[in-house]
Amino acid sequence: MHHDTLIFSCALIGALGLGAQWIAWRIQAPAIVLMALAGLAVGPFWAVVFGNPASPLFYGVEGALLDPSHEFGDLLRPIVSLAVAVILFEGGLALKFENLRDAGAAVRRMVFVGGPLAWVLGSLAAYYAAGLDWASAIVFAGVMVVTGPTVIMPLLRQSKLGGRTGAALKWEGIVNDPVGALFAVAAYEIIRVLAQGQSVIGAAIWIVFAASVGVALGVAFGWGIMRAFRAGWTPEFLKAPIIFASIIMCYGIAELMEKEIGLVAVTAYGMTLANSRLAGLAELRKFKEDIAVLLVSGVFVILTANLTPEMIGAALTWQTLLFLICMLFIVRPLSVWISTYGTLKRNEAILLGWIAPRGIVAVAVSGLFGSLLVDLSRNSTFDIYGADRIAPLAFAMVFATVVLHGFTISPMARWLGLARKERPGVLVVGVNPWSMGLSQTLQEASIDTILADSNWRRLRPAREAGLETFFGEVLSEEAEVRLDHSRFETVAALSTNEPYNALVCGHFAPELGRHKVHQLSPQDGDEEDPRIIGMGTRGRTLMKRGRSYDALVRDLYRGWEFARTQLTEKYGLDEFYADRPKSDLIAEIRPDKSIVFLGPNREPRGGEGVILVSFGPPDTTEIGQDAAEAATA
Repeated sequence: MHHDTLIFSCALIGALGLGAQWIAWRIQAPAIVLMALAGLAVGPFWAVVFGNPASPLFYGVEGALLDPSHEFGDLLRPIVSLAVAVILFEGGLALKFENLRDAGAAVRRMVFVGGPLAWVLGSLAAYYAAGLDWASAIVFAGVMVVTGPTVIMPLLRQSKLGGRTGAALKWEGIVNDPVGALFAVAAYEIIRVLAQGQSVIGAAIWIVFAASVGVALGVAFGWGIMRAFRAGWTPEFLKAPIIFASIIMCYGIAELMEKEIGLVAVTAYGMTLANSRLAGLAELRKFKEDIAVLLVSGVFVILTANLTPEMIGAALTWQTLLFLICMLFIVRPLSVWISTYGTLKRNEAILLGWIAPRGIVAVAVSGLFGSLLVDLSRNSTFDIYGADRIAPLAFAMVFATVVLHGFTISPMARWLGLARKERPGVLVVGVNPWSMGLSQTLQEASIDTILADSNWRRLRPAREAGLETFFGEVLSEEAEVRLDHSRFETVAALSTNEPYNALVCGHFAPELGRHKVHQLSPQDGDEEDPRIIGMGTRGRTLMKRGRSYDALVRDLYRGWEFARTQLTEKYGLDEFYADRPKSDLIAEIRPDKSIVFLGPNREPRGGEGVILVSFGPPDTTEIGQDAAEAATA
């Protein structure tokens, strides 16, 4: 290990990983691809183009700017292993059993029948097509069962794919995250025990026992943390660090008991906490997400930079192409079609049989077990061929699936009639009398509207009024799964809490665009006041400046009403303004059913067929409606 360049290498890994994530966010591209490209650029690509082993500036063995094996030496394996452990804990923390029950029969069969079937078929493809030996093929195929939510969710938003098909893809990705990794753990453990000369039956019994011990340890950690937090034995500021430290401790104890059982233990730990209904788990998830982003970024850069030009060249063969064809056009379709027979329509089965992008867990776990198999082959008489090709094959699979599925999911969903035909509508966040009135008006205008709130009692009037509601915190990770993002393209944050509205707008702005998130004017009406939330962190102001929630609800109780007025050739904007001089214009619904919320410097465009949504005194409401109807007649 070169201590003089180790700090530089760590800084470079962090800068490349987080920089790739930031660029992916800015250009709305898959982060997994950009992180992999960043590692390749400073690893094998640098070695080929700029490499010079004798250079006094760069110390890479192969002339690479970053050579993790050389820089970290024996520490590389523990670093990657701990990162993978935290990533799998995150996967377990997203898996609630009640959500699995809600996912439907098709998803359960895709996981519990299709998963093992894909493992078997994938092993055959890896052996006969990719040219791996049986040991490497079985371990690698187990990992390739994974279709992570980190790549599925952006595709679903991009394609506007909702309904049963979108839900199936989403839940499969969530459940398969830990399942595929456990397949690989089981396969590796069997191979490792066989390499020590034990019988097949003895190896199977030992694996079952060791896995049971790992699960029990993970459950014990989860139960202990749950009891400690509920009893108030730990202060709030220490809860997140304790969770992180306990993940490492759980993994370390399990590894002392049996090699690689730690991955089983931390997955069981995460699942135990996910199903514990522990108060404050949302805040713990936020800390976990921040740590996971750092670790995922680092692992991706390390794994890709650790590839050599020779390894990449050995992977870029006709065998790799044949393997990809088998996985994409045979293994995935057959496993889905067979496992879901009788539960899905033909068009749904066809789309599900094609879309299966691999993501973070697939690459991270593949890289870990590939290196473990290489070491196992070196340190035993058990000959394992092709283990060094597992990581390049995993990256090839990721690139192929992310690119192909990313470009084809939208046209294929439309061709199969599965994409939403209705235009995405509005997510209204915050239930109160004024937001309910607006939601009812939009719904009556055939705008798909979802009214969201985290308080079940506040949602009751909306449910009784027949409005579609979402119960939950829209900022939470759970809402990423349960809330159908394909159903809205505009957000109106209308709660009584202005800072919360700003948070909601900031949360959805990267996905929808800053011009698609709106909130009410500040209570004091002065948006330039330095003491309030700045314009750069708020959503766009809805209606006029100074029309805060207090002012609007006061007018509502004075009898003001919401109205929909359709413009015609004879009744245009001038006539509307003349009839309703005191009314507030809220939105403009255009003939294509797109909705544009109005505000400062955003005047209505008008035109025949446009519907104006306004809020005004009852006398002008009737005048405007009567005049529009008379002009239409």
